[in-house]
Amino acid sequence: MITTTLSSTAFTTSASPLKVNRYKYNSKHNNSASFYSQIPFLYNPLSTTPSSISRKSFRVRATVLKENEEKVVVEESFPAKTSPGDGGKGSGGNNEPPESSSSGALERWAIKFEQSVNIFLTDSVIKILDTLYHDRNYPRFFVLETIARVPYFAFMSVLHMYESFGWWRRADYIKVHFAESWNEMHHLLIMEELGGNAWWIDRFLAQHIAVAYYFMTVLMYIISPRMAYHFSECVEGHAFETYDKFIKAQGEELKKSPAPEVAVKYYTGGDFYLFDEFQTARTPNSRRPKIENLYDVFLNIRDDEAEHCKTMRACQTRGNLRSPHSYPEDASEDDSLNVLHEADCEGIVDCIKKSVTSPPANQDI
Repeated sequence: MITTTLSSTAFTTSASPLKVNRYKYNSKHNNSASFYSQIPFLYNPLSTTPSSISRKSFRVRATVLKENEEKVVVEESFPAKTSPGDGGKGSGGNNEPPESSSSGALERWAIKFEQSVNIFLTDSVIKILDTLYHDRNYPRFFVLETIARVPYFAFMSVLHMYESFGWWRRADYIKVHFAESWNEMHHLLIMEELGGNAWWIDRFLAQHIAVAYYFMTVLMYIISPRMAYHFSECVEGHAFETYDKFIKAQGEELKKSPAPEVAVKYYTGGDFYLFDEFQTARTPNSRRPKIENLYDVFLNIRDDEAEHCKTMRACQTRGNLRSPHSYPEDASEDDSLNVLHEADCEGIVDCIKKSVTSPPANQDI
């Protein structure tokens, strides 16, 4: 009788459902700050030691209704570990060991410094572009899209280097960043079809800025991935605002112009795997654009930039990013044994901070 009771109790405990958090948000297409909506992102188990949690435990369901107003209801089921809304403390943040005041102050100072530098760099580039391209929209868009895909090349380069050294593997990060670069490449192809690269000086400027930007991002990502992701969020945020202003100013004219062929193929083609992959705040198949004219093209490019902003914001919290395709509904096997233990720190800044603030490990004499 005692054995039966204990077995029943153990089964009940292991089969108890995970906590489900519901989030709702409303956004309008004409809201220039819509990409700042707080959306819950998924916890990445790659950043922790291997656990026995099966992929069956993760379920995401989304209902998307898109008209003039978009209402999205997202249901997530995941371990109460971390979420952007609570600063990585999870639902039980008060029960975790408190961080030392010196470590917390150092962290806040580092974040403030990184973001200040990023904002200064972004504002400087914006002033240059405003001066050179204040009345030339398509060349400006060509330069923006040439620059915008560079960070994803840099992120993948560093991640491949880390994997080659055997430090850690980030399969989901590499997949998402490649999908982001694929999306930005099609934006670039659209601008080229619209004549944005007609002048030699525009091509020269965009390509040379891109080369310098690449090496700067690689160095920044090695020092502080969080800073690199925030800088990329600033760039994508500027792109969003630029397209949003352009749509509002030229909307009626754009509706009279046909859509470029490359845009029609990309947004209405048959293979949407990579299109869904970079939108980590959505579930696959939840966004399928309709392209009828040039207005629809720029509307979707603007919305793409919003999705990039959400993904870059998620990346700034360690372990907060996961591929949207990592949660199959019919997952039947547990790959927790395939998860590799990762390094305890990311980037030079994080490693130095932890070496200073963490207590020395006990050594047996």
